[in-house]
Amino acid sequence: MANAKGKGRNVRRSSGRRKSRPKVRFSIWGLILLFALAFAACFILYMVKANLDEDFLEEEFGTSSVVETTTENTEETEEPTDSEESEEETTAPRGEITNPVPQSEAAEAGYFDNSCLITDSTLLKMAEFTNFTDVIGSEALNALNCNSTKVETNYGTVTVYETMQIKKPENVYIMLGSDIGTAPTDEMIENYSKLIDNIHSARPDMNIYVMQYPPVKAEGEDNSKNELINDYNSKLLAMASKYQVYCIDTNTALKNQDGTIAPEFLDEEGKFNETAYSTVTGYILTHVAS
Repeated sequence: MANAKGKGRNVRRSSGRRKSRPKVRFSIWGLILLFALAFAACFILYMVKANLDEDFLEEEFGTSSVVETTTENTEETEEPTDSEESEEETTAPRGEITNPVPQSEAAEAGYFDNSCLITDSTLLKMAEFTNFTDVIGSEALNALNCNSTKVETNYGTVTVYETMQIKKPENVYIMLGSDIGTAPTDEMIENYSKLIDNIHSARPDMNIYVMQYPPVKAEGEDNSKNELINDYNSKLLAMASKYQVYCIDTNTALKNQDGTIAPEFLDEEGKFNETAYSTVTGYILTHVAS
């Protein structure tokens, strides 16, 4: 029985070799797919979080989200402030201008060193009687033709505008109006305005003083010329304020109580004497804009 049992039993002998396990194959495409799926899942979770939580971006990056707006939309929706409107209306490089210029402390003696006078026949002899020696003008120059008439200067025969472009003085005083009564006032003012505008646009840093035209003697009982002068001067004042340049009332400085020029300012020929020129320069020095 023992032998029978022994015969029926299968005896398996170990060969000493281990059975090899099946090899795991490495697939690069499988790895890429796995990475892509993981990235997609993270991205979806991130976007869901960002949309549900308004403060997510600020917490994540420490900055607020910025919505871009175009300049055009801003310009259409924003109303200009009062200060912006005033800046658009004025081209003056300095503060608010008060015309006519009020009395000021007298300027120093060297004030005229960097000042220039543009004039017609009215103040043409200024340099002969005062220390305001830089005078540009001629008998032919007037308000009507001030943009086209050329005058002789150290820079050649040029217009007064061209002279200002070359000289570039700090202060320029302008006295024009010898054609009052012979030319239409509105046309005079129109051409005068063009000169002021051209100079001011080209040299906004220059102090431009428009000088009101002085009174004249009455012709007997006829004082109509002075009425024309008064009308002209009121338009000069408006012109100066429009272009934001200065205006000084040199008319009142020479006027008598009856509205004509005071006799002490005229020589025997009825022209300005030394007293008149001295009075004008004194008025200029005590009416300097701050």
